[in-house]
Amino acid sequence: MSSSPSKHVVIVGGGIAGLSAAYALYEQAATAGVAATCTLIEAGREWGGKIVTHRVGDLLIEAGPDSFLSQKPAGIELCTKLGLADRLINTDERNKKTFVYSRGKLRELPEGLVVIVPTKLGPFFKSGLVSWPGIARMGLDLVLPARRSDEDESLAQFFSRRLGREAFTRVVEPLMAGIYAGDATQISMKATFPRFLELERTHGSLIRGMLASRPASPTLGRSAGGAGGRTMFVTLKNGLAELTQALVAKVMASGAKLMTQQSVAALRVRQASTNRSSEWAYDLTLGNGSVVSADAVVLATPAFVAAELIRPLSPIASELLGAIPYASTATISLAYPAAALGAAVSGFGFVVPRAEGRPLLAATWTSLKWPHRAPQTQALVRCYLGGIGREAVLQQDESTLTKLVREELRTIAGITAEPSYVNVNRWDRAMPQYTLGHLDRLDTMQRSLDRYPSLVLAGAAYRGIGIPDCIKDGTEAAGKLVGLFAGRRG
Repeated sequence: MSSSPSKHVVIVGGGIAGLSAAYALYEQAATAGVAATCTLIEAGREWGGKIVTHRVGDLLIEAGPDSFLSQKPAGIELCTKLGLADRLINTDERNKKTFVYSRGKLRELPEGLVVIVPTKLGPFFKSGLVSWPGIARMGLDLVLPARRSDEDESLAQFFSRRLGREAFTRVVEPLMAGIYAGDATQISMKATFPRFLELERTHGSLIRGMLASRPASPTLGRSAGGAGGRTMFVTLKNGLAELTQALVAKVMASGAKLMTQQSVAALRVRQASTNRSSEWAYDLTLGNGSVVSADAVVLATPAFVAAELIRPLSPIASELLGAIPYASTATISLAYPAAALGAAVSGFGFVVPRAEGRPLLAATWTSLKWPHRAPQTQALVRCYLGGIGREAVLQQDESTLTKLVREELRTIAGITAEPSYVNVNRWDRAMPQYTLGHLDRLDTMQRSLDRYPSLVLAGAAYRGIGIPDCIKDGTEAAGKLVGLFAGRRG
């Protein structure tokens, strides 16, 4: 370990990105021979941000995300480092079907749908999801020329152009809404699905591109393509809170100072007491009036929180951060006697196209999708409400929301039974939206902050909203700072 003075890093935000940054800071500093300490500050009572697991009797309920993609390696790699590899569980492949509620009934997503792009058109004829003219229009993807412009394009524009408006409305849009809770006419292709843009450029067709790369591509809701024998989505046996709890324990054991129920009211920068004019120090004023000083800062907060903190440093970056829109959502979990559910309850769940005009975004048959979530005598269902353009419903009280969801489940899946337990979780301004031009705005924002290399932003607002994305972002933020400290040592 270096004899240079230890560098103190303050990480603001104790969600998965902030916790990953703290863990990676100690890990990478030790590897690089850099002395570093860390203070982690969280405004809420608990660590983990939107990763919240409730244990209610024999029920295990995820209030926020319930899983993460196995294809993106950062999630499984971190679980392995934390000794949680044997706690990872796959989806229950006995129930590996997914449905779309369309034109008055639940219709199974057809076989051959590989991550929203069809590789077989035949099964669509049987599903009834898309009309025959719509299926013929999907097939035109094989002959339509590739777009050559590099201008950003919305999800709606791209998939309507390649596969047709009906396929977008009835298949692509509800699947996208389940991921981003957003408006596909505003969401940036470059920022969310750049791989499809590359497939079009390389193969001239999405269908040809997916067929060419199919061995490495999972079928939606099915087992193919997972890493190391994993299904497309994985979780932890006792819920995702296992991950954040393990991170907190490791970070504490490394010597970090952890502070909850402390907001950061202001961030000030000053010249560090070194011979290098480019080095800065930071003073963070907490809500209680105390001040924490740091050699470097990671802001792992929502963009609108970071916007206020960096306003004195860069009005340009602050304005761009504050302009990132957020969607509000709610998850409502209901437990039923297993025998009371009808035949429509099968598979992993269903999504609802915006075109149906219903308040429900999607529902997961949690106890069918994941083992260890409910005893065999009970069934656990999780419903999703809200999202861009559908947020008015969230103004209702819990009783009204529960009544609404029960009516949706009755209409869509024939569930008339009285739930034995209901759990409502609201997420205000929870889901950042990567709207058109998102990546260009990030570049402008970063350039405006370049004079402060020891100030780093991380989290879901920037380069990916999933758990592996946030882990990767937090890890890279820590790596940037360790590299900076190592470079200063010379």
